[in-house]
Amino acid sequence: MNVRVLRTELKRSLAPWAGVVALATTSALLYLISEPWSDTTTAWTGQWTSMALWTRTLLFYLWPLAMGLGALQGLRDHRSKISDLLTSTPRPTWHRAATLAGTTAFTLVAAFVSLILVGAVQVLAHTRYTHLGWLPISLVGVLALVAGAVLGMGVARALPSVLTPPALAMGAFVFTAVLARTETAAAPGASPAPNRLALLSPAVERVPNAFVTLSASVHLGQTIWLLGVASTGFALLVAVTPRTRLLALAPVLAGAALALLVLPSDPRRMFVVDEAAAKPVCDGSVCVTRTQQARLAGLAGPGKEALRLLHGVLGGRAPVTVRENAAVLPDGATPRWSRTTVLFDFDDDMFAAAKGEEVTKALVAQGMVPGCSPVGWSTFGGDQFAQTVALGWVLGDLEPLPGTGSAALNRAVVARVRPVWKELMALPRAQQLARINAMRAAALSCEGDAFEVLKGGPSR
Repeated sequence: MNVRVLRTELKRSLAPWAGVVALATTSALLYLISEPWSDTTTAWTGQWTSMALWTRTLLFYLWPLAMGLGALQGLRDHRSKISDLLTSTPRPTWHRAATLAGTTAFTLVAAFVSLILVGAVQVLAHTRYTHLGWLPISLVGVLALVAGAVLGMGVARALPSVLTPPALAMGAFVFTAVLARTETAAAPGASPAPNRLALLSPAVERVPNAFVTLSASVHLGQTIWLLGVASTGFALLVAVTPRTRLLALAPVLAGAALALLVLPSDPRRMFVVDEAAAKPVCDGSVCVTRTQQARLAGLAGPGKEALRLLHGVLGGRAPVTVRENAAVLPDGATPRWSRTTVLFDFDDDMFAAAKGEEVTKALVAQGMVPGCSPVGWSTFGGDQFAQTVALGWVLGDLEPLPGTGSAALNRAVVARVRPVWKELMALPRAQQLARINAMRAAALSCEGDAFEVLKGGPSR
């Protein structure tokens, strides 16, 4: 298809409006959802992979829309009542089909790429970690839009009814809503088959972690499936008899069968750790991952000061390094901590907006009581109480944890733990250290209640 033909098609068809509707609605949807804009490491403008994954989440809505708009475009000849006239011309049927499909696909791809470019410009301003590992994620998204639009055209050509576009769009929406799920861990006793079926949807449900990306088997399997969808759509566009339309279903069925053989059955193989993103970048004893290397300068000084304070009170039992936690664990798993390293997460409430001295305090609290809330859970209680007392013990004065909540909540926490802190400080130094060591042992192993141990209770 040359430029002149493309320009003519853009002028006389609904293709430009398809691109405008796709870009406008998905942009509005993205800006209305708060999670992509949250101040976390997985914000859609924070990292390249996160940006690509967040745009893929929009396919929950955009893929059905592409099918519906494609079906509407596929009804053009039927609406104009010129189908018989076109079949009598010497121009090959496949040539007309390619022109129609290419124009609509072009506008939808342009809309999706425009959204990616908007995110890319902002990502460039937020991170120093640049890589091309995000491209396959976006390219599969582009292929999904092309395949969806072409399938919509083909179905509308085979079933020329005003009900076809809305029915097809609704069917695709139900398909993505029911099947699409991207979990990092399988449920106990779950069958592996549903996970493969779920990955036939090109949409990504959520962005689980800044250190993971979709695996190569997911990219390959979805590509095979979407190529089958596109092939069936194009075959339906050129088919003129019931037999050829029936044969046109072969590519999508073959693509689904091959894709199900390639797609991972274990949800834990859906997302894989991006080793390059998790690679540490260090300033002496303080390290962050490559994704957050721009924040190392502001963390190095407070991190070293926190290690100095911890060594001053714990001696040889104190941790000797500070490191951003790059471990990828399934939701609900018990965290794993190190006795020699203070592991922290920039998404933790204590660290999200902390600067300077607040970072030092947060690292001291984290080094004393890492916290045992299951991964993905949001809790507040014994761990925070123990952190507050432990921080007060190190600093010699009881004060709220950095960034943990409102002023009223902080005052309530301090009032709640002050009797425990006073009791601890009234003990001889040796007994204080014994309780602190017992508390840290319970906190690091996650086999006891650190706050109860601090109060003099049993360690288990």
